[in-house]
Amino acid sequence: MFLTIINIVFPVFLIIAAGAGYARYFKPDLGWINRINMDVFIPALIFSVLSDSDFDLAVYWKLALAALVVSLGSGLLVWPFLRWMRVSAKTFLPPMMFNNTGNMGIPLLVLAFGEAALPAAVTLFITVNLLHFTLGIYILDHSAGFSSLLRNPIILATFAGLVFSHFDWTLVAALALPIEMLGQISIPLMLFALGVRFLDVDLKDLRLGILGALICPLSGLVMAYLIAPLLDLPAEQWGMVLVFSALPPAVLNFMLAEKYHQEPQKVASIVLAGNFASLGFVPAALWLALN
Repeated sequence: MFLTIINIVFPVFLIIAAGAGYARYFKPDLGWINRINMDVFIPALIFSVLSDSDFDLAVYWKLALAALVVSLGSGLLVWPFLRWMRVSAKTFLPPMMFNNTGNMGIPLLVLAFGEAALPAAVTLFITVNLLHFTLGIYILDHSAGFSSLLRNPIILATFAGLVFSHFDWTLVAALALPIEMLGQISIPLMLFALGVRFLDVDLKDLRLGILGALICPLSGLVMAYLIAPLLDLPAEQWGMVLVFSALPPAVLNFMLAEKYHQEPQKVASIVLAGNFASLGFVPAALWLALN
């Protein structure tokens, strides 16, 4: 199991290291690239995954509810301590609430529970992303009205993917293939950009990152155990919730912090430290889930 986790996590850090190495010598400005990623590549990834997946959200409503409560509850647990920590809620809360259900969560759940777990993993992914690009954006920018959220390419891609999946529609290969190829750009580009930002992290930010790396999985696991008696999930779904709860902050937290100019260097340190800490927390959660 440890080698399986290493095989998933190590490539993530290798791409981050490539971004940091490139930035050290060339000092790139990734602002416009990040905007393209948010507006084109990530929506393409979401639509491709949802429209191509055979799953029924109604079967997994308890799992979706668990993800919703764990995400919201983690933020509520941390909120009272923000003043003591001397950190802005806009900077610290999103990484604590929205974890890495995409490029780490889905592979982990499938490897741990088999291919049959893919619909459940996609359900967790959908739930967190919808919350992230509604409440998460509102946390970063209170002026972001509901109408502007509906114009968000990622929200539109999510709903379009759900519609295609529900009605079992398929795109012709001439359209589906380029959309899938565009989507495949998004995850490595996010990680590369995170590596570029890593050079801006100073020692003070790193201390905050380590604190966030500990709080994120611990608050998630606390919420998971609090809601377990109320939801009465099947054993396998409960195991998935445990793994989900211990996942590190999503790289998308950094992308959105960059877009909304909300201390991206601090968010980058939280995301980086959280993903390093996942080498300890995720195996522990998998052990709990599989036992």
